[in-house]
Amino acid sequence: MEGTSDSQDPLVIQDLADAPQAHDNSGSDVSDCHKSTETLSLNPEAGSPVGSPPPLPPEPKVPNNMSSLKHEPTTASGTNGLNESQEDVGGDLCHSRGASTDGSTMDAYTYSATESRRGTYSEAGTLPIGSTVIEENMQGWEGNSEKKLSDSDLGHTSYPKKLVSSCKCCQVFMRKHYDLPENPTQTEALKYAFTCPPHGRVGDLLIWIIAGLAAWGCLISITGDKALPGGNFFSLIVLYIMAILGGEAVQLLGLPSLLGSLLVGIFFRSIPGLNVIGSNIDFQWSAALRGIALVIILIRAGLGLDPVALRKLSFTVIRLAFSPCLVETVSTAIAAWLLLGLPWSWGFMLGFILAAVSPAVVVPSLLKLGEEGYGVDKGIPTLVIAAASIDDVLAISGFSVMLGLTFAEGSPTWTIVKGPIEIFVGLMYGVILGVLCWYLPYREKKNRPLYKLILLFVLGCLALFGSQKAALESAGAIGVLTVAFVAGLGWRKPETEDPEVEDYYKSIWAYVMPLMFSLIGSEINVVAINPDTIGWGLLMLLICLTLRVITSFFVVMGGEFTIWERLFIAIAWLPKATVQAAIGSKALDHVRLTDGSEDDIRRGEQVVTIAVMVILVTAPIGAAAIKLTGPKLLAKKASAQRSADDPETTV
Repeated sequence: MEGTSDSQDPLVIQDLADAPQAHDNSGSDVSDCHKSTETLSLNPEAGSPVGSPPPLPPEPKVPNNMSSLKHEPTTASGTNGLNESQEDVGGDLCHSRGASTDGSTMDAYTYSATESRRGTYSEAGTLPIGSTVIEENMQGWEGNSEKKLSDSDLGHTSYPKKLVSSCKCCQVFMRKHYDLPENPTQTEALKYAFTCPPHGRVGDLLIWIIAGLAAWGCLISITGDKALPGGNFFSLIVLYIMAILGGEAVQLLGLPSLLGSLLVGIFFRSIPGLNVIGSNIDFQWSAALRGIALVIILIRAGLGLDPVALRKLSFTVIRLAFSPCLVETVSTAIAAWLLLGLPWSWGFMLGFILAAVSPAVVVPSLLKLGEEGYGVDKGIPTLVIAAASIDDVLAISGFSVMLGLTFAEGSPTWTIVKGPIEIFVGLMYGVILGVLCWYLPYREKKNRPLYKLILLFVLGCLALFGSQKAALESAGAIGVLTVAFVAGLGWRKPETEDPEVEDYYKSIWAYVMPLMFSLIGSEINVVAINPDTIGWGLLMLLICLTLRVITSFFVVMGGEFTIWERLFIAIAWLPKATVQAAIGSKALDHVRLTDGSEDDIRRGEQVVTIAVMVILVTAPIGAAAIKLTGPKLLAKKASAQRSADDPETTV
């Protein structure tokens, strides 16, 4: 080894002829290494090895059963079998005793990884990467670590299980320890509903409770006292939750849920102790929320105007929509002037409020009858639903015009001209922006129905609240109706049709309706109501509804309807609720915002009281009358089950 240069790494290859001698003891390892090094060392002058190494043998095949490999113990000097003198010679030269692939032991010689022709070797230069010795050690290390990890995890997860299993009281509440019978009783089903972990309606209720408490905590952190008991936000939250529960309770009696929400609002304003909730609601917030509800109502009415259905029953629809509404409006104005002493402008405002039919009551009742096949041969459900939409449009538009004329400021000439100008502004706003909605969002837009929903809603809110800011109150409602109707015309084309938009608004209305009716109910303080208002209001309502029913019966005489069908149409024209709740307090809100006189405040309170009274009287009576008289007065279609896309049941 003295003749070997330090700058040159010797290449040592085991001679196959010496393989049998590889089983010598470890004491001969050092001498063998020196002898092989001297024989195969490179000649520094010639630049070539003195002796040619023997050809490499073929790679031995690895047996399938790796467990049959036998390994000899390593030498006492270490795993590499090298002593200190060999390590001093060169770190890349090594010699170790390992296991061959055929089960015998052999001297494994390695050299630098950069000059290897047999494979990649470990950094220590002792054993090749992938050697059975290293693999078995790695498997042992991994197995020990996995064993320790599994034991640790098992120890952590077993504590709560042991705690529950050791507590017999807890086992009663665990679902896995409770077997629900195949036909359980109400007591058993109720007991199972409260088992853990939470599930079903109890689980849903817990989700809402936790989310609600968290949201309330955030609101307290942001607004402070306004979200605490006695504040505006706290009162709105309590009123809304109770309105939903009240609607659910009333539905169990077979009545519209809006009645329950309305009664909740009245209770929270009239009953001592509970009236703290109703009296602490800011009237500006109440007016804004009811305005948003009005926008949703108008958009649904505009989208629901189907040109196909209108052309099919055009003349009959127009007569049924306009004639009863105008007759009731005029009769109400006259009765209000005679019985209540209201001015003519206030009387006509009240007339348009009371003349509107409630889509929230009429539409579901007629659709249910249409699904059962009653009156569909002559298109009665389609006729009534289409006429109800136009009736609401006429009533809201007429009320908006009268509201603007009643509180108009300026010369008489401007008062006369202001009405037509507001109507023109509302129509132009709706037509221009409605046509724009034909192209935006574009056809390839992802989630296009959602963007249509957002675009139409913000345009409607801008029309309603922007018109109030510009002192053009009548233009707002007309603009919302027009933009929804014009946009719906373009969205009915096959390439841009998105029926999900109406479904979205229907779902939104289900959440908005309880708040709107509870807010209009919170405007009524039963204790402070003048008894004369209730008495004269009921008499006025009886007179006007009688004239409306008679008018509705005669305006459909020109069609192919029988006398019983005409009677049903007149009865279906009774329910009132939605529009009355949306615009019933608009006049009072305007007076409060503009610091009106005491007389105007009193008149506004009278209008609100009569509007709420009309809802309480006509909504349950009308819903029950439609449900009871429909199967008796209408002819049933021959087919028992109607198709889902029958044009007679859609508008």
